[in-house]
Amino acid sequence: MQTKTRQLAIGAAVALAAVVLIAFVVGIWVAYSGAYNVAATEDHQPVVRWALETTMKNSISDRAEDIEVPLLDDAMVAPGATRYKSMCQHCHGGPGEEKSEWAQGMLPQPPHLPDVVSEWEPNEVFWLVEHGVRMSGMPAFGPTHSDDELWEIVAFVMRLPGMTADEFADFDTENSTAHGH
Repeated sequence: MQTKTRQLAIGAAVALAAVVLIAFVVGIWVAYSGAYNVAATEDHQPVVRWALETTMKNSISDRAEDIEVPLLDDAMVAPGATRYKSMCQHCHGGPGEEKSEWAQGMLPQPPHLPDVVSEWEPNEVFWLVEHGVRMSGMPAFGPTHSDDELWEIVAFVMRLPGMTADEFADFDTENSTAHGH
């Protein structure tokens, strides 16, 4: 009986090794053959899109977990709006503002933040702004901006849901070039 169990275990291990080897060979073939279409004009296959989005959300949630959120007060919102309008609006739009025409050719599509930011916690938005997201077009602003500047952006972004187009337009962008862009 023990011999049969041992033979089954060895057979299962060999089968698993064969599956891993085949997956590796297929992966190498896809990488070198050019079979995978990387054009931004065609969306990912649903399973690929699901895998990328799920990985991104869980990665951000895990990495942002220990970030302590400061008090996001009213004094942070106006400077955050100025930075948002110069650094983020062209990709993410705003209340009453569409994203730039060129941003509509990006894949994945940058989300319209007023519609989706309520799905994220402030510490997660901070992490996103600080580190960016690989292969998405979302840059990392942490290397070029202070934590205080990034928290101002977060303070503004967290107020986007429910903000009217007139309220959005009222934020001054006069000094936007003085904030890194």
